[in-house]
Amino acid sequence: MTFSRRTLLGGMAAVPALTTLAACGGSGGSGTMDVNYGYIPDFNGASLLAIAEDQGLWEENGVNVTLQTFTNGPLQIQALGTGDIDFGYIGPGAMWLPASGKAKVVTVNGSGQADRVIAQPGIDSMEDLAGKKVAIPEGTSGDMIVRLALDAAGMSMDDIEKVAMDPPTVVAAFSSGQVDAAGIWYPMIDNIKEQVPDLVELAQNSDFAEIMQFPNVMVTSNDFPVENEEATLAVIKVLRAAMDFRVENLDKTIELTAAMTEADPEAAAVDASNAEYYTAADLDALIEKGTIETWLTAMNDYYKENDKIEGEPVAPADYYLFDLFTKAGE
Repeated sequence: MTFSRRTLLGGMAAVPALTTLAACGGSGGSGTMDVNYGYIPDFNGASLLAIAEDQGLWEENGVNVTLQTFTNGPLQIQALGTGDIDFGYIGPGAMWLPASGKAKVVTVNGSGQADRVIAQPGIDSMEDLAGKKVAIPEGTSGDMIVRLALDAAGMSMDDIEKVAMDPPTVVAAFSSGQVDAAGIWYPMIDNIKEQVPDLVELAQNSDFAEIMQFPNVMVTSNDFPVENEEATLAVIKVLRAAMDFRVENLDKTIELTAAMTEADPEAAAVDASNAEYYTAADLDALIEKGTIETWLTAMNDYYKENDKIEGEPVAPADYYLFDLFTKAGE
């Protein structure tokens, strides 16, 4: 946001100002492994990478990494498919792509809590949106939360006038009163509140915690883990160590990420406050209990019910590298 981790619109940016070379030598030189890693320059997309650079985790694990910025998840999935990157980051709005067999999930990075259904003052319930204009960035977590909230109210998309638009246009349209409601997220909602301070929040992620989580994840291609298990394990070790650092040193992580992405530290802090983060041990436990598989199965059901995937979704156990993530911690 800003450039959102959730949006499905936009193009790939140029290689960022910060290109990390954590070890010397070419491919395989001096015992190092070359890896190209894509990311979105917001807190969720960049924080683990910022930590890895600052703490020397790439070099420690023998990885020579080059980072590339992207504006969204689907473009990274495309880049994984063409071999332009080996790893990447996607938000919940793009999770249908691994569920379609387009990529493998390396690990959950965090769970989003930033999404809202917002409405103009005077609209107090989802039922009040019947027949009204609702701005929706299609294929994003904003789209997802609108559908979930409508379903909870016994309604469907047929009961509203959906207006598809990209996230920045949602901000402008809602702020100027051109639409009655929207499915959108923080920190963009903060921008809207500057113009409409008394807007109403009708639904949020936590309302559906027992039904579905909104995980953002790290991904790789279907072939890379099979052909490069050693490099995959090395990258996961970097991510596991960075996860622990982030939970234990969130303020420092905000500082590092803001510097890396050239963002305002206060904005990065707001972004960080709208997600739940886990240590590697937390994720090991969630994997063992089957919790993550339950989250992703619920997402698969959502995609199937809303015709996002042709045919049957790929089972989470077949696209999530559960075993490798756990093995990297041994």
